[in-house]
This record gives sequence, structure tokens and C-alpha cells, in this order.
Amino acid sequence: MPLLVPNMQKILLIKLGALGDFIQAAGPFGAIRQHHPDAEITLLTSPIFANFSSGSPWFDKVKIDLRPKIFQLNKLLKLRNWLKSSKFYRIYDLQTSDRSGFYYKLFWPNLKPDWSGIAPGCSHPHANPRRDLMHTIERQQEQLSMAGISSFYQGDFSWINKDISSFGLTNEFALLVPGGAAHRPAKRWPTQYYQKVIQHLVAKNVQPVLIGGEEEEILLKGLARTDPTCISLAGKTTIDDLFSLAQKARFALGNDTGPMHAAAASGCKTIVLYSSESNPVLCAQRGDDVTILRENSLSNITPDQIIEVLGLTRTQNQT
Repeated sequence: MPLLVPNMQKILLIKLGALGDFIQAAGPFGAIRQHHPDAEITLLTSPIFANFSSGSPWFDKVKIDLRPKIFQLNKLLKLRNWLKSSKFYRIYDLQTSDRSGFYYKLFWPNLKPDWSGIAPGCSHPHANPRRDLMHTIERQQEQLSMAGISSFYQGDFSWINKDISSFGLTNEFALLVPGGAAHRPAKRWPTQYYQKVIQHLVAKNVQPVLIGGEEEEILLKGLARTDPTCISLAGKTTIDDLFSLAQKARFALGNDTGPMHAAAASGCKTIVLYSSESNPVLCAQRGDDVTILRENSLSNITPDQIIEVLGLTRTQNQT
């Protein structure tokens, strides 16, 4: 079998998810694009990010990773053949998971490409034993610096300009993100607290707009019944929609979940609620106007505190 010689103009990035992690990789995406201006850059990612990534300025190609199981030999061989035949000169593993590290092994016994990540034996390891104690953004910046990319690149989403007129919004609206992983209920602010904020927004002529996935439709529809002007967009928004909505929203309030990263990165005034279930030191949303509120139990953060942070004082006749 002939030796597959790497093409110095072909670069691969690996980033599979989740949503918040993907958004916080925008800086590295841009830095890699800037460092390899003439290269053909391919992103290996999950299906949910394919359309969003294809419209971005960072990548020339997007390849969907179907995440084959170890026993799915045909699918593994197909992925292995694609990785080897693509002749990538360098691979930036921004996922740095067991799965992406396993992909490094798929090149055996052939010559492995330059590899930035944490796979044992790779050419450009992120050799910091405390990397897991760093915030995602600083960790990825340091990883790239160890691979020769020292220039910092601010994640830029100004290229997103989705038409949101079909959602039926008023001129003044706010985004509320009351959901989150169902198996981690301690990360959700109490539903009745969101109801109180909704009532307050309506009294201030600000339309409450609820954001979440299809799996949160029951929760969001229930909250939408708080007032006729409140609407649920559960399962109706793409990643582009999230950014475009946040760009025009008065503010975004929500639990520590993926859509809040889009709100923060868009420049929207963003308030994120953290319990002891997650550590903002490692994963906090970043943006121009982000407030993190954290208590061991989210029930200790009252609606009045939120209203004060937002600068929306109560009217005298409001209870």
C-alpha cells in the first residue's frame, strides 16, 4: 500500500459538542483560520452543528461524525479510511475526549499527522496537568499556544443575521431559558419564580419569549400560559435563530444551559443562574454583559433579586 503523504494545506478540526462548548470554541476556530489562511480547513462535528458550521467563515468543509461504536466495525473502518485518505497535515482536537483520542489511534500503522490535543504520543500535546481546572476558553487558548498559535482571537458571530420576523415578536421582548438537562433538576430555577418574572415583564410591556428544545415543550408551554403575550419557541429555533433573537432581545435570563452561551456571545445582556451542580469557574458564559448569580440551591435566588439586577423596578400596584 502506498504511503499517504500529508498535504500541508489540509487541516482538520474536531469539535463534537455540546452547544455551550461548541460556541466557546469560536475563538479557537477563528484563530486556526487566521493561522492557516490558505489551508483547506475541515470540521469534524455532530449533525446538530453541521448547518451552522457550514454558514460560518471558519471552515471550507464540514464532515459529520456519526460516532460509531467500537463494535460497528464497518463504520469504524469507513471513518478510518476517510481520516487516512484525506491526508491531513495537522489535526486540532478541540474535543479532547476519549472518543477523539481514539481517532488518533486509527491512523496506525501509518504515519500520524501533526496532532494538537491530549492523545498519548501526539506531536503537540496540551501538556498542562491542571488543564481540567481551567475555564474552557483559557484551556483551548493554551492548547493552541502549545501548537504554535499564540495570537488571541475573539469569538465573532457578527456574520449571523437570521430573519426572526416569523416568530411574532413585539418590539420589546426578553428571552427566558427555564430548561436544562432533565436528569439534573438542581440546575433549574423554580418554575414559579419564572412565572413571577414573566408577570413582571408583562407589567413593563416587555414580551416574555421562552427558549428551549423539543424535550422541554411541556415545561415551556406551561409557563407560556402565565400570560397571553408570553410565547414558547420550544424546538422551533436553530442555533442561528438563538443568536439573532439575542441580538435584538432586551436581555436573556436562564439556567446554565447551551442557549445561554449563545445569548452571552451575541452581546446581549445576560443573567445566568448557577447552583452547586456546576462551576462557573470552569464553564461560565462569556460576553460583553454577563452576570453570573450562584447559590448552592437555586431556590435561594429570588425573583426580586433578578428584577433588581435587570434594573426593572416594580410598580407600586404590583405585588
